Formats: sequence, C-alpha cells, structure tokens
Amino acid sequence: MFDKDVYISRRKRLKELVGNGLVLIVGNSESPMSYSDNSYNFIQDSTFLYYFGLNSPDLVGVMDVDSDEDYIFGKEFTMDDIIWMGQQRTFKERAKDVGIENFVELEKMKEILKRDKDNERIIHFTNQYRVENSLKISRLLGLSLDEVNEKFSKRLVDGIIEMRSLKRDYEIAELEKATNVTREMHLVAMKNVKVGMKGYELVALLEAVAKKYNATTSFHTICTTNGQILHNHFHGNIFKEGDIVLLDCGARLENGYCGDMTTVFPVSGRFDSRQKDIYSLLIEMFDRAEECTKPGVTNKSVHLEVCKVLVEGLIKRGIMRGSVDEIVDAGAHALFFPHGLGHMIGLDVHDMENFGENNVGYDNVTKREIQFGLKSLRMGKELKPGYVLTIEPGIYFIPELIKKWEKEGKFKEYINYEEVKKYLDFGGMRYEGDFLITENGNRRLGDKMPKYDYEIEEILKK
Repeated sequence: MFDKDVYISRRKRLKELVGNGLVLIVGNSESPMSYSDNSYNFIQDSTFLYYFGLNSPDLVGVMDVDSDEDYIFGKEFTMDDIIWMGQQRTFKERAKDVGIENFVELEKMKEILKRDKDNERIIHFTNQYRVENSLKISRLLGLSLDEVNEKFSKRLVDGIIEMRSLKRDYEIAELEKATNVTREMHLVAMKNVKVGMKGYELVALLEAVAKKYNATTSFHTICTTNGQILHNHFHGNIFKEGDIVLLDCGARLENGYCGDMTTVFPVSGRFDSRQKDIYSLLIEMFDRAEECTKPGVTNKSVHLEVCKVLVEGLIKRGIMRGSVDEIVDAGAHALFFPHGLGHMIGLDVHDMENFGENNVGYDNVTKREIQFGLKSLRMGKELKPGYVLTIEPGIYFIPELIKKWEKEGKFKEYINYEEVKKYLDFGGMRYEGDFLITENGNRRLGDKMPKYDYEIEEILKK
C-alpha cells in the first residue's frame, strides 16, 4: 500500500475526468473452489486496488463527484470473525489509511444508491469480468444483467485507462521489484533444469521463488518443450537430451504489480546448431524492437518492423522468398509469428484488458487489424512516456498450421514449404522482457537478464 495521499490524488483526478455523478467501483469477493469456505487465492480487482488500496474481499468503493466525498462500503469484523481469524484492524481504521473517513456497512448501500438514482444522478460503473460483480451491481442498481453489460460508463472506463496507463515513479519501483522476482524465477529454472526431470518439478522450484517474496504468479506458468503451442499449461513433459524449454512466467507482488518474462534454454546445456540459428534470429527481432520502441511511434509500427526482421532472416535461410515488404503486407510471415509483439503491464499482467483490448491498446487513430497475426497485437497505439509494456517476439513451426496452409496453397509464392517441412519437429521460441517508455526511448526493467545464446549457456553451466 502506498501513502494515503497517492489514493486521494488518484480519486481526485478521476472525479475531474468523470465530471459529475457517482462513481461505483466494486471490489472482488472470494471465489469458492469446492465450497464456500474453501476458496481460491483471493485477488483484488485491480481498479479497486488502484483507487481504494484495500486488499480485502467484499468491499465497494464510491466516489461522490459532486460533493467530493469518498466511501468504502463493507462488512465490519464480528466476534465470530475474530474467533476464527484473530484480532483484526477494523475497516474503519484501514479506510483512513487510504484517506477515507467514511466506512459504511454494506447493507446501507442499496438505500443510498436508490436515493441517488431516484434523484436522477448518474451512477458510473465499469464493465465487469466476474459474474458475481455483475449480479452485485444488478441488485444494487435494479438493473438486469444485460443492462449492466450495456450501460457501463465509457467516460469512467476511458478515465481509468488514461490514468492507469501512465505509471508514476513509485509504481515503476514496484514493477521493477516484480520484474526482478520474475528474473530470479527464470534463473532458478535455468540452473536446475536437467535431463529426466519432469516439467512440474521445475515449475515447483521456480514458483517457490515467488513464494519466498510473499508473491504469487501473475498468470499460469508456461513451462514446456512444445513451444509451438502458444499457451501451453501442461507440465507433465519429461525433459530429454536435445529438448528446448520455453518458460513464460511472472511474479505478482502482494500489492498487485506484475512481472512477465519468457526465456528459452536447452536442457542439455548447449543449443545445437539449428536451435542456435533460429534463436539468433529471434534475438535479432527482439533487439530491433528494443531499438524502435520509443515515444511518438505506434507499437503497431514496431511490430511490423520486427516482422520484417523475421522475414529477412527466413529468406536468408531459404524458408521464405520474395519481397520483404510484400510478404509482411500480405501477412504470410504470420505462419511463423501468429501473435502480437507485446502488451501493457501493471496491476494486471495484461494491464486493464478487463476493459477490452481495443479500449486499452488502440484509439481513434490506430485501429485494430483483422489480418491473421496482426489481429492478435494487443497493444497497437502510439507509445507515451510512462507506459510499461512487454516486448515478446516469437518464431514458431506449428505442424497443423503449416500443413493446412500448404494444402490450401496459401502464400506459396512466398513460402518454401519443402524447406519449412524440415522444421516440423522444431517447436517454437520466444523471448520477452518488460520495458518502460522514457522521454527519449525506453529502459528495460530489472537487473541484467541473459539474452544471447552464450549468456544462457553460461548460466546453464552453474
């Protein structure tokens, strides 16, 4: 939790952006795993954390824009709670920690909101990603679920995105911490991987690093020898000589800030010649992205520059042929790079995407494309100082997709399918780091991370 002045200033700015009415921000509840008292690990709604700071379930934050008053509604601890949980600081005390004097029992909230609704005041709320929160808004405001999904406040959503997109120094410091815990997770994996090990054994070691810092994972860990499957959460592989491990994981700090990195490394300690060749092209793509990422350019233009590096490399290797620009314009390269270059990161690993990828990653100037590959670019709009985003190029040989495109004769003028088929057993690779957009360029967050093949092989020796 930050100093209360941080939360006061955030709420003040949001009220200025919204203009009038009442702002309603619903915190998350615990989610039962098998019965009500046995729940999944609690994760607070990121927008509630950003403006109200309290990391506890069943709270609702309200900002009265017109009277400039703020409230937290919830249920104060009872003796029954204390018997099971021990003595707790009251929510009235905790609310003061974030600059709020008004903590009110949740049962009174409906009558307060009804009064405001009867007076025809605008009640702003965001689109929801949890059904239980949609139901809560439905009950509080007397709306149907369809109306909750349709009548959310775009003015409020736009204001939140504008604020949360620009990270302050104190947020960057937390993101740096999350990145360094993530870095340690990757290094522990590299130093402990060995032939005969099971994927879940390696995952146990690297996820223990997050626990060591009282953190959790920021998403389900991807640790696989089948890197051509983009989001592969299966951990049952037994690592063999010659295998490449693709590790995509991150740490989420107790305060919500996230890290996200991807590395690939050889189980046997050294890349073979073909693996090293493709990996060198992957890092050329990453280096080009890092070179191009700066304020005033769109992330879409950076993505396309990276695609050109990929195509140039594949032409040199006899896998593609023709004009680089024509190939990228046509989208033929997406056979090997079917996802986008990166995404925003902050209190969510894909920051604010609960509001919709198009709302966060695009604007009135930069529109989302429908072309295969490019349509999966989550972040396309112009970059600004204070943005924090990932850079994550990849190269994949997906047998099912290759065979489908060849059968259809798709882009046969650009793709040498006979050469591509030599890589059907290759799998896939990607490399990812977290970057802050600065006034003049960018800065990779965290301590130095091994990137080049010889740096990774050096780590694997230890």
